[in-house]
Amino acid sequence: MSNKRMAGVTLVELVIAIVIVSAALAGLVAAFTRATRASADPVVSQQMLAIGESLMEEIMLKPFTQNTDPSATRADFNDIRDFDPIDDAADGYATTGIRDVDGDPIAGLETYNVAVRINVAGVALSSVAAGDALRVQVTVTRGAERLVLTGWKTAPLP
Repeated sequence: MSNKRMAGVTLVELVIAIVIVSAALAGLVAAFTRATRASADPVVSQQMLAIGESLMEEIMLKPFTQNTDPSATRADFNDIRDFDPIDDAADGYATTGIRDVDGDPIAGLETYNVAVRINVAGVALSSVAAGDALRVQVTVTRGAERLVLTGWKTAPLP
């Protein structure tokens, strides 16, 4: 006769395994819940970055040379200084809620605000004449969150 032991698990071993797996799953669920709650912040940051980059690109595509005729609306801006004609520390172009070039509000972006500041005085870059450089700052805000993008525009070479 052979003494073979039966293979398998006992009820106690099974219950202990279920408890261990349940504790691990509870930890995973808690981690996923925390990650899901925090995942809205990157979406807001990405949206603010997209808004800022879009407006910065629009500004940088405008000519450096100042056009003398004033432009009242953003659709009619014909040079970079139209976004901030005062050229000082005060914001120039600003909106409450994001608007397209024609001034129409963009749905879903009502909680974001944008302001543009263009500085001429005191701007110095190496190998660029003092009056041939503009610093452009686009500030996007949403509640307490704030994103500032800074760019430089220089006069074309003669």
